[in-house]
Amino acid sequence: MNYYFELRKDKIDKNGFVPIRLIVSDKTIRIRKSIGAKTRVNDWDNQNYYIKNVKGQEFYNKIESYNKSIGSIKEKVDKIFKFFEYNEIAFSKNTFLEKFEKTEVKVTIDFFDAFEEYIEISKLTKTNSTITKIKSVRNFVAAFKEESSFNLRLDNIDYRFEESFMDYCFNTRKTLNNYYAKIIKTLKAFLNWCYERGYHNSLEFKKIKCKEDDTEVIYLTMDELIKLYKHKFKNASMDRARDMFCFLAFTGQRHIDIYRLKNANIEGEYLSFTVQKTKTVDHHVYLIKQAKELIEKYKDTMYFPIPRITSQKLNEKIQECCEEIELTQEMVLTRYIGAREISQSFRKCDLITSHVGRKTFITNSLVLGIPERVVRSISNHKDEKSFRKYVNISEIHKQKELERWSSVF
Repeated sequence: MNYYFELRKDKIDKNGFVPIRLIVSDKTIRIRKSIGAKTRVNDWDNQNYYIKNVKGQEFYNKIESYNKSIGSIKEKVDKIFKFFEYNEIAFSKNTFLEKFEKTEVKVTIDFFDAFEEYIEISKLTKTNSTITKIKSVRNFVAAFKEESSFNLRLDNIDYRFEESFMDYCFNTRKTLNNYYAKIIKTLKAFLNWCYERGYHNSLEFKKIKCKEDDTEVIYLTMDELIKLYKHKFKNASMDRARDMFCFLAFTGQRHIDIYRLKNANIEGEYLSFTVQKTKTVDHHVYLIKQAKELIEKYKDTMYFPIPRITSQKLNEKIQECCEEIELTQEMVLTRYIGAREISQSFRKCDLITSHVGRKTFITNSLVLGIPERVVRSISNHKDEKSFRKYVNISEIHKQKELERWSSVF
């Protein structure tokens, strides 16, 4: 890597000044960069990259500012070269230009500076909810660094980091295994992004393991869903919350997509919209009889096509609805913190959230014998693993077919 300055003698101005251009090269890479400074040809010191200046002359102050600018650029380029050498990163035109445009250049790449850059770049392609999750992971790792004093760098995320991080997660923060797995997945995605940009050259982070535990699928059985749908609620807000939840359970869609529905999304017997999470364009969902009834109920009202209730408010109200219809049977949920099993009992009504509507549709559709490919095309599941847990539940229900043995004897 080397650099020098050249004069653009073909672009002389009326005062005899020519532009100065920075030339950076490394093997086959050559970068030309205008720096905004000018000099007269005879005043240029080509050995020291300096404009000779005499106090009192007409352009003294301007030349002084040019010399300061050239000095700052020399210092910045030297730091950028040290950045490549210190971090053992191959010289890259894009990386050089990115560094050159910044006000301050650091020789070392700070872990959290890179994380902030990753977040900013991710905003161009990822949804707001995903950005929020990435920020949460950033904050979690920052808290770990503060608590453990681990010397966190991009190139030392290895088994030593894993041991220290697991101790912090499971013993200090009491983090459930599945949330730990989500943190590790986000962290590895960030580190892989850094690796591809040449910010570090270690692949040890790929060896860090994260396994999600199987969890119970909370859903309403068909009888429970019918009971909820037909119940007469005296409270209007509970009635609207029930309707929005049931609409989720009759269509199998995510809360955010139903929340964003507008009149134009109703096309005859279908919903037609763009799925926010997967960015699936023109996603069509057939409206079953009950879904059509709900849309008809709100025709010519301010709530058409369906009441729009935030996820937090819907969770609160639908739990009240389920309590009123006496879905209060006890359910035991088992989770793990590391190898430690944690079991807790809950009333079913307290576990019902907006996402349970989607789970209810998928599970009951499979129990009814609707083909997997049809259900999956409606729910717009991209992940095979997450969809399989619903198939497994439907298979358990189908075990009732074993009762046919009773008719044999």
